[in-house]
Amino acid sequence: MKNRKTRIILGVVLLAGIAAALYFSLSKKETGKELTARAQKGTFVVEVSGSGELRATNETEIRAPEALRNNNIYQIKISDLVPEGSRVKSGDYIGKLDPTEIQNKLNEEMLNLQKREAEFKQTQLDTTLSMREARDELQNYQFQLKEKRLIMEQSKYEAPAVIQQTQLDLERTQDAYNQKKTNYVTKQEQARTKMAIVNSELQKAQNKVQGLMAVLQQLVITAPEDGMVIYAREWDGKKRTVGASINIWDPQVAALPDLSQLETVTYINEIDISKVKTKQKVRIGLDAAPDKMLTGEVVSVANIGEQRPNSDSKVFEVIISVNEKDSTLRPSMTTSCKINCSTYENVVFVPLESVRTIDKQTFVVVKDGASYYRQQVQTGATNDTHIIILKGLSGEETVLLTEPEDMDKLPVKTI
Repeated sequence: MKNRKTRIILGVVLLAGIAAALYFSLSKKETGKELTARAQKGTFVVEVSGSGELRATNETEIRAPEALRNNNIYQIKISDLVPEGSRVKSGDYIGKLDPTEIQNKLNEEMLNLQKREAEFKQTQLDTTLSMREARDELQNYQFQLKEKRLIMEQSKYEAPAVIQQTQLDLERTQDAYNQKKTNYVTKQEQARTKMAIVNSELQKAQNKVQGLMAVLQQLVITAPEDGMVIYAREWDGKKRTVGASINIWDPQVAALPDLSQLETVTYINEIDISKVKTKQKVRIGLDAAPDKMLTGEVVSVANIGEQRPNSDSKVFEVIISVNEKDSTLRPSMTTSCKINCSTYENVVFVPLESVRTIDKQTFVVVKDGASYYRQQVQTGATNDTHIIILKGLSGEETVLLTEPEDMDKLPVKTI
């Protein structure tokens, strides 16, 4: 019984060993499986790919009121917007801006206006009283001057000393009257200046209140013309929706695009941008309609790169006009663009994976029946998947995409 159990255990171990050996043998064969491709000869297209979005070439911007800046309001929130894509007529409701900050400013300015009105009235009363006192004092001196002149006329028969004393009294009274008259003119100018100052402050306060009240009436945004509402974008590409803040330096809330002419904006990385030029033809695919293909042309290539969100490298903005007019096309649709940078006729090309460089020597591994050899090649232009072979291949060879284990032992054919 004991021997039987031992034989069973040994049998199980033996079977496990055989299974393991078969597994590792198959794995090794699978790992060592070679991948090949055929060298091709024909038309080779160098394309640069990029994703982008449709937008209208021309659009009417819907902005926050310009009066915000005049009233020192530099930022305001969007409190309501119609759904994006809504079709509106001229004068239709688009949205509303939050009146909270403006209302707070208006309350402050109303208090300030009341203060300025009180100051104006008080200054007006003070000035009226002060000028009345000055006029009364001037009239008193006029009476005194007349009295002194009358005394002077009556004293002509008096003694010379009395006449001289009367003459001095008249001169002193005349001098005092002249001084009071001059002071009265000065007080008039002072009163006018003071009233002008308080009146100016009152006018400023009134203008601020009127301006803020006018802005409150402009916070309801309406469509300037017929069209489809498209939300504006922030600097980081996010769309402005309810709750977003807009500032006077970028006051756009939404836009009404002209759908008769569209373009797509894409961003090309700094490695490929040198290949892109204006007037190059473009094939444009739509994520929303994979079976639909549009055509276009590069109309603008940015001279300065930028760092886009979720991008590790610098990219350059490329604007592509869309040739087709289609009622189903909408702004913000995602596009895939393939820019035809150049076309080569009757050239040999192979997959990029087949070309290797060792010790500054560029070559491909060619499979010739059951044998292999390294063929030196001279390469040309590349696209996303293939590379042109200027010298070294005729276009009928089979090349390896995977690297053989005995690479260093393979014979080499030079060009």
